[in-house]
Amino acid sequence: MALIAPSRRLRRTPFTDGVEASGVKGYTVYNHMLLPTVFRSVEQDYRHLKEKVQVWDVACERQVELRGPDAARLMQMLTPRDLRGMLPGQCFYIPIVDETGGMLNDPVAVKLAEDRWWISIADSDLLFWVKGLAYGWRLDVLVDEPDVSPLAVQGPLANDLMSRVFGDDVRDLRFFRFGWFEFEGRSLVVARSGYSKQGGFEIYVEGSDIGMPLWNALFEAGQDLDVYAGCPNLIERIEGGLLSYGNDMDRRNTPHECGLGRFCNTQTAIGCVGRDALLRVAQEGPVRQIRAIELPGDSVPPCDRLWPLMAGDVKVGHISSAAHSPDFGCGVAIGMVRMTHWDAGTELTAITQDGPRMARVHERFWK
Repeated sequence: MALIAPSRRLRRTPFTDGVEASGVKGYTVYNHMLLPTVFRSVEQDYRHLKEKVQVWDVACERQVELRGPDAARLMQMLTPRDLRGMLPGQCFYIPIVDETGGMLNDPVAVKLAEDRWWISIADSDLLFWVKGLAYGWRLDVLVDEPDVSPLAVQGPLANDLMSRVFGDDVRDLRFFRFGWFEFEGRSLVVARSGYSKQGGFEIYVEGSDIGMPLWNALFEAGQDLDVYAGCPNLIERIEGGLLSYGNDMDRRNTPHECGLGRFCNTQTAIGCVGRDALLRVAQEGPVRQIRAIELPGDSVPPCDRLWPLMAGDVKVGHISSAAHSPDFGCGVAIGMVRMTHWDAGTELTAITQDGPRMARVHERFWK
């Protein structure tokens, strides 16, 4: 077994002690930090997530903070989603693009105040792009990475667990809204959000010193709920069509290719640096797009590379994420497919490391 060598380039999180005590079996590296990938097994973690409640160390979702008079202007420069109607207390899922319309990140924007925002980023060094824009345009805004580490509580029993630690008012939070809740004298942002379709919350833990006290409080409060340490689950995220930046998409793809066109208000999002490029894409339409792919059969090998999708001898796309779904009894996958072959029911051949196998474009993600 290969080991990850620790160094200052690879950071632990405020919750790593708790993660290790919970028996983590695998890590990946995400934004230069440790992100757990499995505890019991991917299948066992999947079943528990769908039935109980889990606490996830997602401190790797680093925050880029924008603070100052030009914070809102800079935010709009980053994304083709129109942010003018966004109010403090709201969270928006936003594509962030470069001047060509290519995806640089797909974070959640958290509006704390008119002059203060957090961008809760996926896996890319977005901080440097944001600082470059701020400097190049001479904007009156401070851009930095604050000491904020998200901790997620996900699963059908998340309401019960969170109310025991933060009070019953947390149950009233609406989806993609946040409030300020007290823990040990500290006021923390708690949002109704998370990287699963099972429902739950993300706690923006401001200050590393209270990371383990909060972790321990959640586990103590949820003993009778069968609370368990968890992490973003490969099977569940593919079923729900949750994309992984850097894996399912990158800066070579536009939001329209990623199925995120509904988050692009290119007619009104004036100021976005990629607006002109995306206007052309919107008019012409994408020639390829992400689709749900079904892989009939009882098992799926690990998708550790792009699997070509073939129509006869012609490559018409690729699969970027795949797993076997116990609930749906087949392989589920995320793929990028050319428009000539992306209609539901189209049968293709996926070239996996274990050989070719049949693949079928699915009408939708499985949820």
